Amino acid sequence: MAKLRAAVGTAVFLLIAPGVVAGVIPWWLTGWEAQGPMPGWLPFWIAGLLLVTAGVVVLLAAFVRFVVEGIGTPAPVAPTERLVVGGLYRYVRNPMYLAVAAIILGQALALAQPILLPYTAAFAAAVAAFVHWYEEPTLLSRFGEQYERYCSAVPAWWPRRTPWRLPQA
Repeated sequence: MAKLRAAVGTAVFLLIAPGVVAGVIPWWLTGWEAQGPMPGWLPFWIAGLLLVTAGVVVLLAAFVRFVVEGIGTPAPVAPTERLVVGGLYRYVRNPMYLAVAAIILGQALALAQPILLPYTAAFAAAVAAFVHWYEEPTLLSRFGEQYERYCSAVPAWWPRRTPWRLPQA
């Protein structure tokens, strides 16, 4: 029952947080209308579509990981029971935020909408502040030494080349 509750809460949070940040706001800013086609736009369009696709895949995988491994949600009001360190979290501590930024940036490129570039930067700054001032201290207080070991081995923003392996107890 706990995993079902976590799955429902995670799905709702997915629609509310990333759905608004990477979906509703970019739509509000652009109407999802392309400014092109412009000369030389095709490589940017392709790169944008790849970023959006990769971002969605990474985001969904990270959200599933919260349900399956953490038995909770990414929402601060319904946190996980366990520290999530598997899957993509073995490479980077913040794959969800990186995925959302990739989705927004991908839309900027695919739609040739420069207005989404400062929005991507504002999102990145807000997320970095949230992680530094709220998320990291909260996780440290909840998971202590386990989180410290994880932070010392896995970078926050730039992925490792090889997956981190949880030390065996």
